[in-house]
Amino acid sequence: MELKKFRYTTVTAVVVANMVGTGVFTSLGFQLVDLRSGFTLLMLWGVGGIAALCGAMTYAELGAAMPRSGGEYNFLTRIYHPAAGFVSGWVSATIGFAGPVALASLTFSAYALSIFPGAQGDFTQQLLASGLVIGLTFLHATNRDHSGNVQIVFTILKILIIIFFCVGALAFVDKPQLISFAPGTDDFALLGSGEFAVALIYVSYAYTGWNAATYLSSELDNAQRNLPLILISGTLIVMALYIALNFVFLYTTPIQAMEGQLEVGFIAAEAAFGPTGGRFMGLILALLLISTVSAMTLAGPRVIQVIGEDFRALSIVGKTNKSGVPANAIFLQSTIALLFIFSSTFDSILVFSGFTLALNSFATVLGIFILRWRQPDLLRPYRTFLYPVPPLVYLALTGWTLWFVLMNRPLEGLFGLGIIGTGLVAYFFSSFLKKNPVD
Repeated sequence: MELKKFRYTTVTAVVVANMVGTGVFTSLGFQLVDLRSGFTLLMLWGVGGIAALCGAMTYAELGAAMPRSGGEYNFLTRIYHPAAGFVSGWVSATIGFAGPVALASLTFSAYALSIFPGAQGDFTQQLLASGLVIGLTFLHATNRDHSGNVQIVFTILKILIIIFFCVGALAFVDKPQLISFAPGTDDFALLGSGEFAVALIYVSYAYTGWNAATYLSSELDNAQRNLPLILISGTLIVMALYIALNFVFLYTTPIQAMEGQLEVGFIAAEAAFGPTGGRFMGLILALLLISTVSAMTLAGPRVIQVIGEDFRALSIVGKTNKSGVPANAIFLQSTIALLFIFSSTFDSILVFSGFTLALNSFATVLGIFILRWRQPDLLRPYRTFLYPVPPLVYLALTGWTLWFVLMNRPLEGLFGLGIIGTGLVAYFFSSFLKKNPVD
């Protein structure tokens, strides 16, 4: 019997929900430490959106030509070598999804506890975050229908609440901030600075997830037609939401109140709606993050599943239940996320995971040139619009950002490279047990 597949709307919801989460509700506070120009800050989100869109257009061609679940694992295995694919999957399993699940869960608990000042504390926050991870783990590890419907509902609510927040904050704020969004004399120089490049890694992290549909390709209805549409439309929706949200944050809230702070959404809500309204919106924003954790719990384990299908030593995570759901892979990812919740700091996870994921996608986008050269006759139901401009733009922006992160945050960058190194070691010890060699 053919298993039921995910619909277009479900996978679009996964793409949107994967992106709209921790990054956009926390990044501005870190960016304001070095950048104060309204124009420059909005340009960050515009440039990050353009990079994500160029990446999505490139992935659309790769995904339509090689429609198997697994995302970068599938692409890099086919384009470069099984070792490259394995390392990519290793990154996704250890950092790519488990790290962001931990960050989104911690942010959820921080916002949720903001309405109960007496209940705040690191351990309380960790307990609430872990409870969210465990609840969604069991939801997604059982039945695909329940999983997909929950994802659509939460994502629609997320978009509506963000729109309500933006419109309401602009309407209710008593005294808009005296910040200019027009370019100043020094702003264009800032666009090429190291500060802008490092700030862009936070934005890049916030856009992480634009490629989420490629992790579900094998379970997507009419993947070769729908995948490009999902990737591009999902990225455009999120780009519009991000620019609107950050404009509202800057327009309604004093920069000094947000500088270096994690909960910029709550701070902005309090500035616009007052203490009571701020606490209420803090709870609402916490609910938005449930969708993010849900989406990553749904998409990420598919990478682990595909690795398990290819490597006998890891076959336990490649198995599915009677509904076709990779329950073991879901349990593994969530276990790693729980370890992050109880052992790591927020800022370090954000920077090194953002760096490592950007390096992963850099190698994948570069692969489109290699694949066109090696396999010019490969069936490509979708070809990247304006090729080669989108992949070149993505590679230029991402490569520039990666270089500046290594120069300015070497510890996090080297830790990310270390994760890649451990993946190569793991591949070496697992390769002799590989059961389904990939051509």
